[in-house]
Amino acid sequence: MSRLRQPPLVTGISPNEGIPWTKVTIRGENLGTGPTDLIGLTICGHNCLLTAEWMSASKIVCRVGQAKNDKGDIIVTTKSGGRGTSTVSFKLLKPEKIGILDQSAVWVDEMNYYDMRTDRNKGIPPLSLRPANPLGIEIEKSKFPQKDLETLFHGMSADFTSENFSAAWYLIENHSTTSFEQLKMAVTNLKRQANKKSEGSLAYVKGGLSTFFEAQDALSAIHQKLEADGTEKVEGSMTQKLENVLNRASNTADMLFQEVLGRKDKADSTRNALNVLQRFKFLFNLPLNIERNIQKGDYDVVINDYEKAKSLFGKTEVQVFKKYYAEVETRIEALRELLLDKLLETPSTLHDQKRYIRYLSDLHAPGDPAWQCIGAQHEWILQLMHTCKEGFVKDLKGNPGLHSPMLDPDTDVRPSVLGHLGQTSSLKRGSSFQSGRDDAWRYKTPHRVAFVEKLTKLVISQLPNFWKLWISYVNGSLFSETAEKSGQIERSKNVRQRQNDFKKMIQEVTHSLVKLIRGALLPLSIWDSSEMLQYGGWEVKSELSGQWFTHTIQTIRLTYESLTALEIPNDMLQTIQDLILDLRVRCVMVTLQHTAEEIKRLAEKEDWIVDNEGLTSLPCQFEQCIVHSLQSLRGVLECKPGEASVFQQPKTQEEVCQLSINIMQVFIYCLEQLSTKPDADTDTAHLSIDVSSPDLFGSIHEDFSLTSEQRILIVLSNCCYLERHTFLNIAEHFEKHNFQGIEKITQVSMASLKELDQRLFENYIELKADPIVGSLEPGIYAGYFDWKDCLPPTGDLCT
Repeated sequence: MSRLRQPPLVTGISPNEGIPWTKVTIRGENLGTGPTDLIGLTICGHNCLLTAEWMSASKIVCRVGQAKNDKGDIIVTTKSGGRGTSTVSFKLLKPEKIGILDQSAVWVDEMNYYDMRTDRNKGIPPLSLRPANPLGIEIEKSKFPQKDLETLFHGMSADFTSENFSAAWYLIENHSTTSFEQLKMAVTNLKRQANKKSEGSLAYVKGGLSTFFEAQDALSAIHQKLEADGTEKVEGSMTQKLENVLNRASNTADMLFQEVLGRKDKADSTRNALNVLQRFKFLFNLPLNIERNIQKGDYDVVINDYEKAKSLFGKTEVQVFKKYYAEVETRIEALRELLLDKLLETPSTLHDQKRYIRYLSDLHAPGDPAWQCIGAQHEWILQLMHTCKEGFVKDLKGNPGLHSPMLDPDTDVRPSVLGHLGQTSSLKRGSSFQSGRDDAWRYKTPHRVAFVEKLTKLVISQLPNFWKLWISYVNGSLFSETAEKSGQIERSKNVRQRQNDFKKMIQEVTHSLVKLIRGALLPLSIWDSSEMLQYGGWEVKSELSGQWFTHTIQTIRLTYESLTALEIPNDMLQTIQDLILDLRVRCVMVTLQHTAEEIKRLAEKEDWIVDNEGLTSLPCQFEQCIVHSLQSLRGVLECKPGEASVFQQPKTQEEVCQLSINIMQVFIYCLEQLSTKPDADTDTAHLSIDVSSPDLFGSIHEDFSLTSEQRILIVLSNCCYLERHTFLNIAEHFEKHNFQGIEKITQVSMASLKELDQRLFENYIELKADPIVGSLEPGIYAGYFDWKDCLPPTGDLCT
């Protein structure tokens, strides 16, 4: 790789002062690698590039142009080194007015005129017939500021050849310190000059009177001779003979020198053509250079060359220059189309988009390429989102029988609540429970969850660049300084007009994101059938578990935080907040429903091992099951900044309350089923001896079997514990997680539990009374005694 050259440094200039158009020699370091490398040269703020002649990397020759500043630096700019600096300065002097006979070393522009005889352009120096000192006295320049004079004599001039000549200005500028006597002498000189002009022509005629007479006589003689010749034949006249002689001489001369003059004219034309080609080779080679630089990707070089050619030849009237400049414009138009195609090409980085927009603004491309880029980026993001959804739906429909353990949308792979509880040991005794499946659910992502993750990742990766592109469009950083100044007013109007359009774009992206997620996770929330076809299409056999809903909510929350960090207005992201709220509500509902299903299976986990208090592990398992479910909902129920409470809607409160009551009633039903389970259905293979059990249950240890009375007593003991401890603890957990309607849940649950307790107690009494009734009943009816035959007591016996 070639290292970057140092910037140009000007260390000397000779001469270091002079009037405009003075020829100067600039010396320094790193002044360019060649004539084409030199792209800028300013002296005192004036562009001197047109007169610059590059000699070497340390020497440049040019002429100083007209400049506003009296003193300034010499700045050289090259392609290889960029803008340079200067350690010296040049002082610009005001030129003095020079007379026709005064010596001068000033650069004088020549004016062109057309010679009809030779058909060649020649240059003549401009003539000035005015005297250098019209007053004839010594000129004493004043120090009065020129700007003040121009203000004082507005529209006038100190030039005595001008139509707006001001004598007062001239005297102040050239004779402000001249004495009155000197001014009198100046008046005398002016009068003498005026007299000479009036008497000059008459004196000239008087001095050459004899010459005029001789000329008059000669002319008269010629006239008489010509009149005499006119009476003869025409071919014999003197004038005719003279004309014929002159014509023959001219023809002979032309024949002699025709070939030589033709070669000379051809050589001159060739030389002139070569000079033109050499002088304007930049323009003639520009079309080819543009093609080469475009192929190499050097768009900056193309733009710089185009700007230079436009400033030099944009308004030319020379046909050759017009032809080549038109070719340049054709190549530049093709470059505009190429850059616009690259700008609208997707995918593309934000850096490349800004670069292409800056190029197009420098090339003065029609329309608004930046806004076109924003529109194309918006359409591409929407297309990516829908393509992502179609890919997942197609993969799911195309492989209906393929359910890999990594992607199984229908299998319930959530971590089982009972997996932590379904062992044969009692939580009361502090035994630990290990899930058989551990955390395997985390590695088996359903299709719909994977789709939401990929969709949100896509939006997070694309929308920030889209937003930054709009911000750059608003503050004008997409454009170069030149384009920004030229189009600032027009762009400010476009920004105001298109601000609403961009807001609609952002809302369309967020709405599409929300609707695609709703179509995958909450299909019932989309009412419109056409939107369902566009955003839905998922073949759902079973709903996601609460854990997957929690995972999805966390993903969408991170997406919302990322978009909020971009300072996108909250009203544009409100739909995402609404989606998060609906998902939180649905997650709570699904978790409570699945908790009820888990509690239904608690009856299978009953081991009938009784502790010192006459309890089994079932109440603790029930409590731990609910606590685990509530803990899994902690992040869902927690309100992040800007989020509303899950229980803000009365309908949600009622549904959650009913599901909570249902959980309690399901467990109460499990207890009832266990109490009425036939002896033959009791699985005693897993029972173990607990020496600490009361004597009431001593028979369990003898034959490892449970009677109906024993089961009812154990269930009654569990019911008593539930009433005194478990239900109250669960109510505290509900209150801790901000559940609504806790009193109703507790009241209904307690009522159902007491009702079960009463039924079980009656059943137990009936079971215990059956043997006694069976033994007493035969004796009661042994004498065929019937109370109907007895008289009712009367009199004092009744008291």
